[in-house]
Amino acid sequence: MSKSNKKRPPSGEIRQSQILSTFGPGAMVDLPDHSILIGGLNHWHGDKKRIYEDRLADRVADILEVKDIALYAPPVDEQDPKASRTGITAFAFPTWFVAQVEETWPKTNEKALNAKVYRTRPLLPWGSLVQGKYLNAERKKVSVVPVRFVQACVKGHISDINWYRFVHEKSQTSCRGQLWLDEGGSGNDFADIFVRCEGCIARRQLSDATVPNGKVLRECDGHRPWLGPKAQELCISEVTGKPEYNRLLVRSASNAYFSQVLSVISLPDSDAALQNAVNSVYDDFLKETESSDQIKYERKKQKVAAALFGFSDEAVWAEIHRRQGGQDKQYKGIKQVEIETLLSSPFEVGEDVPESDFYARARKLDRIKPKLLSLIESIVLVHRLKEVTAQIGFTRFEAIMPDIDGDLDIQVRPAALDIEPTWVPAIENRGEGVFIAFRKTAIDNWLKRDAVQQRGKKLAKGFDIWRKQKGIAPEKAKFPGLPYIMLHSLSHLLIAAVSLECGYAASSIRERIYAGESGYGILLYTGSPGSEGTLGGLVQVGNRIESHLDVALEMGRLCSNDPVCAQHQPDAEQEDRFLHGAACHGCLLIAETSCERRNEFLDRALVVATVEGPGAEFFEDVRV
Repeated sequence: MSKSNKKRPPSGEIRQSQILSTFGPGAMVDLPDHSILIGGLNHWHGDKKRIYEDRLADRVADILEVKDIALYAPPVDEQDPKASRTGITAFAFPTWFVAQVEETWPKTNEKALNAKVYRTRPLLPWGSLVQGKYLNAERKKVSVVPVRFVQACVKGHISDINWYRFVHEKSQTSCRGQLWLDEGGSGNDFADIFVRCEGCIARRQLSDATVPNGKVLRECDGHRPWLGPKAQELCISEVTGKPEYNRLLVRSASNAYFSQVLSVISLPDSDAALQNAVNSVYDDFLKETESSDQIKYERKKQKVAAALFGFSDEAVWAEIHRRQGGQDKQYKGIKQVEIETLLSSPFEVGEDVPESDFYARARKLDRIKPKLLSLIESIVLVHRLKEVTAQIGFTRFEAIMPDIDGDLDIQVRPAALDIEPTWVPAIENRGEGVFIAFRKTAIDNWLKRDAVQQRGKKLAKGFDIWRKQKGIAPEKAKFPGLPYIMLHSLSHLLIAAVSLECGYAASSIRERIYAGESGYGILLYTGSPGSEGTLGGLVQVGNRIESHLDVALEMGRLCSNDPVCAQHQPDAEQEDRFLHGAACHGCLLIAETSCERRNEFLDRALVVATVEGPGAEFFEDVRV
């Protein structure tokens, strides 16, 4: 093959799952020779695989305020050299660089006695480089690296810092002398980093740009370089109605990019089966029905009886009444549909066929001791499941998590992935799991105990302090409730316990916590793009989950950091762990890839008695 026909290799490669989590549109990525900004969806090229998940697509459309939205997997590189170019376009960013020279300031002949010496390097815009290099005083080309610092705002906009304006403040603003970056020590303390102008000797600490609520970097101009050079928008705060101000951002910092994602488990919707059943006989037999008593009469007809088999008269009448009243289908939260489906059948859910997205069977509870049986309603072995995850946007500085119902606040506006979004990137993972449902009456009785209520007040007080420190309005963040914190803590203990035998690493097991009006439960599951997520380990764990639960409870009773861990108070401002009760790295904190709440809202004192004393635990002297 001639050189002209060879396909130019891409500048870098990223896994599809990384696109949604770490390196999506608007993310900065360090390559060996330069830094880039991943382009928006309008700069993605090539054929993409369509992913169908109506429940997720409808919710994404609501959040983005568009009529319809499609889900597509990120494009993959086409191996055929004759095929058109595929992949994701990236843009060079930032466009200011630091030359790799070995110089100090002040120079030896200028240095005063005991003066601090700084490593200094020229700070250069892209336009001053010669063939991508710095031309020094001896006319030699010197390599450059992107500057570590940029400016961004809380709405996700990002741009280069105007270094001339920064160093000169209000004086000599027209000076365009050579800028230098002076770094003292290791270069990690902003108070030891200065920007200096060689022309007018102006010099300024970089730490001036880190002052809380400071306005040193001026108002944000709404730049969105990942969408292209003409994608600038007005940047106004929804809270104050005034322009947002830029903040200093370190390019490689962990707060530079937080992907906003939503995920659903592809479960057969129990309502869909009812609607399909009513559809088949509605026009001919049920259209004029006026009460549930009439449905009993209509069931005497063979066609109606066959269509409505397995559905109660009350459920059928509720669906008919909704249609007659012209009501839209009632919105259900992401997790609400999932737990209703998991609890909808006493035996099995879905079809046991290779192409099925979901298949689960309820396990018999005859081997479980009475004390534990009074707490557990059902155990469902999920042989096959499919999780679909979609990215709807991203934030900087602060992560915005889905709430405990798996939903995102529709009023929180993430940074856009496209100028006019018609689709969003999504991936699907297949796996298996085990679901444990807890009795509502047991949790309700537990919540009535005085010790539980007192523990709840402490946790709620810590949450309020955290919310006020973050400047979050009460209506924007609500305390998740004690059932959620208890189940979440138990889930972490179970993940650690089952990983010892199931064949999966603890970081490969994920959780979904259900704590709403539809029921209480924990789903532990795993998944991967291939078949590795369906090895059967978690299903086997489910067959003996009571023994693993016993191990989990024993692990929770004593922490290697006790009594310090057990005595931690959520409202202790000196510790700054307001979303934790008795929880630390020695007991409850796990890999963030497994946790749905970034290791927040945890307290093992709600699960088992700790060395601090009993009273608030859900599992009282349970020995499986």
